[in-house]
Amino acid sequence: MSAITHAHLLLSCLTILAINLSCSEIGQEGGKPSKKTRAPSPHLVATEVLAYREAGLSHARSGTLKARQSVRIFNQEEGRITELPLYEGDRVTAGQRLVRLEDDRLRAELEKARATREQAHSDLQRLTGLTKRKAISDDELARANTALDVAQAEEKLLQIRLGYTQIEAPFDGLISQRLVEPGDVVPRHTHLLSLIDPASLITEILVSDLLLPRLSLGDTASVRIDGLSGEPFPGRILRIHPELDAKTRMGTVEILLDPVPPGARPGQLARVTLNTASMQRLMVPFQALQRDRDGEYVYRLDENNRVHRAPVNSGLRIADRIEIIDGLSTGQRLVVKGFLGLREGTQVEPVE
Repeated sequence: MSAITHAHLLLSCLTILAINLSCSEIGQEGGKPSKKTRAPSPHLVATEVLAYREAGLSHARSGTLKARQSVRIFNQEEGRITELPLYEGDRVTAGQRLVRLEDDRLRAELEKARATREQAHSDLQRLTGLTKRKAISDDELARANTALDVAQAEEKLLQIRLGYTQIEAPFDGLISQRLVEPGDVVPRHTHLLSLIDPASLITEILVSDLLLPRLSLGDTASVRIDGLSGEPFPGRILRIHPELDAKTRMGTVEILLDPVPPGARPGQLARVTLNTASMQRLMVPFQALQRDRDGEYVYRLDENNRVHRAPVNSGLRIADRIEIIDGLSTGQRLVVKGFLGLREGTQVEPVE
């Protein structure tokens, strides 16, 4: 190759290089980059405003409904039943006659006792008149007084026994058992009827001795009755029995249905939910509480949406939330989601 040709090729390469450099300079003259650079994306977090809320523990127990007010009707006089008009399910009112026993013999004895009393009263009046004339001794007058007292007591006793031949309802309620029939001759203290008050339904549940200290009379409860579609009904603790079972360490708690729902009957299965330790608590979502070797903490936001680490002490956990005992106050905003890459002082953007 000649020197002229070689010089010609070198000149051509320099020309192409100059053209490329000129194009590059033209592209940068406007001060704009050839490629657009993206701005950093904001750190998104979910937040919650701290506030007190009613919270407590829930415990489920099962029991059986029964009537708190119930009575078994017994007779205090023997005899033949002459009247028994009521059957199971019949409603009665207080003072209504339930049972009547044959009373002819007692009435005759009462008439005899009444006559004896009248005679004793006449004898006493006669002897009292004689004492004014010193015709009888003081002993005879004393015996006449005693005879009148005995006659009066005998008459009163027979009146009481006659009253026992008619048995009345002690309260408003329903007949739950009828165990005898008219015409039966019954000895004393025979179980004739059972009466319940359907408005006094309770359920007894067994509770561990670990839970009993958290319960108080009047605490609310939720009662579900399987036979009534299972919807919850309001109840409250009526009584806490003082003794525990020595083998199971369980105590009996009575839950009163207040009011009694229509259709509820003794013997139905009831599922009771107790809410214990219920009070106003400063609660946060459980995932908002962070832990490291320095202890527990949460991230709170300031007015400029920057996060700051706040050391706290936690308390009772209830479902998916946990109580904050100290370290925070109401009205503060906390981060509850979006912790990845979060650091002290990070600028964040709260989202719903």
